[in-house]
Amino acid sequence: MAWFKRKEKGIQTATENKKDVPKGLWYKSPTGKIIDADELAKNFYVSPEDDYHVRIGSNEYFSILFDEGKYKELDKNLTSKDPLGFEDTKKYVDRLKDAEAKTGLKDAVRTAVGKSFGKDLVIAAMDFKFIGGSMGSVVGEKIARAADYSLKNNVPLVIISKSGGARMMEAALSLMQLAKTSAKLAQLAEAKIPYISLCTDPTTGGTTASFAMLGDINISEPGALIGFAGPRVVRDTTGQELPEDFQTAEFLKEHGFLDFITHRKELKKNINLYIDLILNQAIRN
Repeated sequence: MAWFKRKEKGIQTATENKKDVPKGLWYKSPTGKIIDADELAKNFYVSPEDDYHVRIGSNEYFSILFDEGKYKELDKNLTSKDPLGFEDTKKYVDRLKDAEAKTGLKDAVRTAVGKSFGKDLVIAAMDFKFIGGSMGSVVGEKIARAADYSLKNNVPLVIISKSGGARMMEAALSLMQLAKTSAKLAQLAEAKIPYISLCTDPTTGGTTASFAMLGDINISEPGALIGFAGPRVVRDTTGQELPEDFQTAEFLKEHGFLDFITHRKELKKNINLYIDLILNQAIRN
């Protein structure tokens, strides 16, 4: 008899006695590779089978980049308002409440200061799971305040972009954040304080049109989608077929929009290396 055949038919198990596989034990990459979730976390959330960089959020980036994962969060209670009374399929205020309830986040970016390789570093990390990482007034304000902290304390700044672009529910108020954040970064440049921009998957729209491309050094993770408009819009506008790897990190680096592509396990070392080189100081290990 085959091992998979039952001797008796009609066997039933009470619901309370059924054992389910806990959610989150396994992760399946887009190429079909399956990996244990704990092993994935130990490998910097990179699939060891195919080197696919899984999308992660601010919490994971902070744990990777700050020494011992220790940091002080800045302006953590800033929340978005609804001055336009916006409503599409849902009221904007309700959408904000739902996003906060589902993610535990106040908005699409978190900012923090901590030690990285023994020296202070300010990091602004975006969270795509909060309304697609869209940039509204709070995102712009928190990035501007992070830049102010860097200016006041002479501390390098890193911005980790992961965004679908400007938040349409805030209309022109969202677009104003492009100018505000760009102006703050210009002040950092004038003060000769390093700013490293890390573009992750995806970095699109107004984010790409502002702070994501204004770093002293612009870097990315492998395979990240980076662009302004989507490939369909670009194709329809130009009337031309696009390369297969269009808007990937590798394509942008080849065409001069990025300086380096950095594997996530090398991220902390390389970011601090770039800062040391910009400041012409001893290289930290």
